[in-house]
Amino acid sequence: MSFKELVTADQRLVMLRSLHEMPGYEANESILDACLDQYGHKISRDAVRTHISWLAEQGLVTQRELGSTLIAKLTGRGIDVATGASTVPGVKKPRPE
Repeated sequence: MSFKELVTADQRLVMLRSLHEMPGYEANESILDACLDQYGHKISRDAVRTHISWLAEQGLVTQRELGSTLIAKLTGRGIDVATGASTVPGVKKPRPE
């Protein structure tokens, strides 16, 4: 796995784990961007939207638009990946707690 792939996989895991901590398992792109920033991932809002779309394609989140803002909601499969119960190529597996 290349360094870029490792960073991308970690960003996706941070997003899933952040959603797992949110009330209702959902957050908008701005909140997810702030969560990524807290974990040292300073990426563009467009990159956050791209990750949300990719995660939705994998069935890990659902996405909807509210005005011009994208909102992601964790699915049951996404919870399994966020907690390490299952794995998806392209998302870093969390370390045991």
